[in-house]
Amino acid sequence: MTQPQGAVEGGLDEPAGLEPEQGTLDLAGDGDRWTVQDWEQAAAAVLRKSRRLQDDDPDAAVWSRLTRTTLDGIEVTPLGTPALLEGLQTQGRPTRVGPWDVRAHLGGTGVPAKQANEEALVDLDGGVASLWVTADAATDLPALLAGVLLDLAPVVLDAPTAPVAVAEAFLAHLGATTPAEGTNLGADGRASEEDLVAVARLAREKGVLGVVVDATVAHDLGASDAQELGYSMWVGARVLRVLSAAGIDVAEAARLVEFRYAATDEQFPTIAKLRAARRLWARVLELSEVPADVLPAQRQHVVTSRPMMSKYDPYVNMLRTTVAAFSAGVGGADAVTVLPFDSPLGRPDLFGRRIARNTSHLLVDEAHVAKVADPAGGSYAVEKLTDDLAVAGWDVLGRLEEGASLDDAIAETVARREREIATRKRPITGLTEFPHLAEQLPERAPDPAADAVRRYGAAFEELRDAPAARPVFLATLGPVAAHTARATFATNLLAAGGIAVEVAGPTGSVADVLAAYDASTTPVVCLAGADATYDEWADQLVPALREAGARHVIVAGKPRDGVDDSCAMGVDALAFLTRTREQLQ
Repeated sequence: MTQPQGAVEGGLDEPAGLEPEQGTLDLAGDGDRWTVQDWEQAAAAVLRKSRRLQDDDPDAAVWSRLTRTTLDGIEVTPLGTPALLEGLQTQGRPTRVGPWDVRAHLGGTGVPAKQANEEALVDLDGGVASLWVTADAATDLPALLAGVLLDLAPVVLDAPTAPVAVAEAFLAHLGATTPAEGTNLGADGRASEEDLVAVARLAREKGVLGVVVDATVAHDLGASDAQELGYSMWVGARVLRVLSAAGIDVAEAARLVEFRYAATDEQFPTIAKLRAARRLWARVLELSEVPADVLPAQRQHVVTSRPMMSKYDPYVNMLRTTVAAFSAGVGGADAVTVLPFDSPLGRPDLFGRRIARNTSHLLVDEAHVAKVADPAGGSYAVEKLTDDLAVAGWDVLGRLEEGASLDDAIAETVARREREIATRKRPITGLTEFPHLAEQLPERAPDPAADAVRRYGAAFEELRDAPAARPVFLATLGPVAAHTARATFATNLLAAGGIAVEVAGPTGSVADVLAAYDASTTPVVCLAGADATYDEWADQLVPALREAGARHVIVAGKPRDGVDDSCAMGVDALAFLTRTREQLQ
C-alpha cells in the first residue's frame, strides 16, 4: 500500500489547506496592542508618583531617568525594542547543548593533601564532574587525587609558580590512564615562554588541554567587564604568538586553551560578557588566519566572583552566587565553579561546599536552564549589550596592544565603583543595606585565600570589623507613624558603619526627647522625624540637646541651620559614617 504524500506512518494527512501564509498569523487581540508611547506614558506615571519625574516633564523623559550606565560607559536601556538591533557590529552565539560541567575548586597549597583529598571525594560523590586544583611543586598530587577516577573526572591544574613541575607530576600520577576530556595541565597564559611551550608540548603528547587564560586575575583587581574581556584577548593572543613561534600550528594552539571568566550577580552584563567573549576570540583566530572550517570554539570556565561577596551576612552570598551561576549557564559556559558562600570567612566547610555544587544541580536538573542552547539569544536588550561589550572589549585589546597601562584603567574603574558603593547607588545587601549588627558570623578555619582579593564592600567591612564603642542617640520626633521612615533609614545607615543606636521612642515634646537622652552614654544625637516636626521643634530642641551634653547633632533629611551634619538618600555614606565615628570617640 502506498503511503499518501505528507502523511506520517500511522497518522493522518497533513492539513496543508489550513496552513496560513508565513507572516499572516496574528495572535494579538485588540486589547493586547501597545506602542512604545504607551509604555512611556505608563512608566512616566509611576515615576511621577515617586517624584522622579515632575508633572511638566514629557513622558519621553523616562528613558533618561531609567537608562543605566555601566562602568564601561555602556548605556543599558530599560526596554528592549527591535531598534536596538540596528547597526550591530558583531555576531555569534553560544553553542553548548546540555548541562555544563560542575567544577569544584580545591586548594592544594597550604592544606594537607589528605584533607584536600577528602573534600575532592565528597564533592565528586555529591555530583561534581571535574576538579580545579591549585598546586605548587610541594603539593602531593598522588595523595590529593587518590581515589579520583581520572578517566571520568577532568582535572584542571592551576600552578602559577611551577607549571612544568606540577604538570609532570600530574602526568606521572596519571600513568597509562586515558585522561577525561577537558583535562588541562593549566599553564597560565602569562607564564614564561619557556614554561608555556614546555607544558603545551606535554599536553599535545597526552592529548589534553594545556593552557588557561585566566581573566579573573583582572576581575579580582576590580576590572570592568570590557577590561576583563580585553585583557583575556590580549593574553590569549600572546599564547598564540608564543606557541606558533615554537612551531605549533595556530589552530592547534587554540585548541589547547581554556578561558576563565568571572560571573557576578549582575545578571545581564554577565550573560552578555560571556557571549561577547566568544565573538572576540573568533575574531582573534580569524585575524590569525585560522581556516573557518577548523575554527575552534572558545572553551569557557566561569567562576562566581570573589570580590562581589561579603563576609558580613554571608548567607546572602548564596543568592549572589545563584544569580551568577544562572548567568554563566545562560551565557553558555562550558564549566561553572560556584565558590562557597563562606569563602570570605576562611576555608569553606562541608555545608558551604555542598551548597556550592548543588547550586548548579538545581539550575540544571530542576530549573532546566541547560535544556536550551543560548536561551538569551534574540533578546533585543541582550543582543545589544553583547555587541556593545564586544566592541568595548576590542577597544581595550587595541589599547593594550599599543602599550597602554591596564593598571591605570582598572584604577579608574575601581575609583568609580567605590564612589557608587559609598553613595549606595551600588548597594550590597547585608553590608551597605539592611545590615545586622548583632549577627554571629560562622566560624571557619583561617585561609590566606580569603583575604587575597579586596572585596567591593571592603571599606564598609573594615568599619564593621571595629564597631563604634558608643551608640548614637536617635531622637525620634513625634509618634511612630511620623518618624519611622527616617528613623529606619538612619538606623540602617549607621549600622552599615558599625554604629548602634539608642532610640527615644514615640515623643510628643522637647521635654520627652530630653528625658530619654543620657549624655553620658553618647555625645552624638540624630534627629529623625517629619519636616513639619523639624520646623516646629528643631529650633528649641537642638539648643536644649547641646545644653544637655550633646556635642554633635545630625538631622535625618536635608541639611538644616543649627545642626552639624545631615544624612539623606545619596549621601556619601562612607564619609558620613567616618565623620560620625570620629565624634563618638
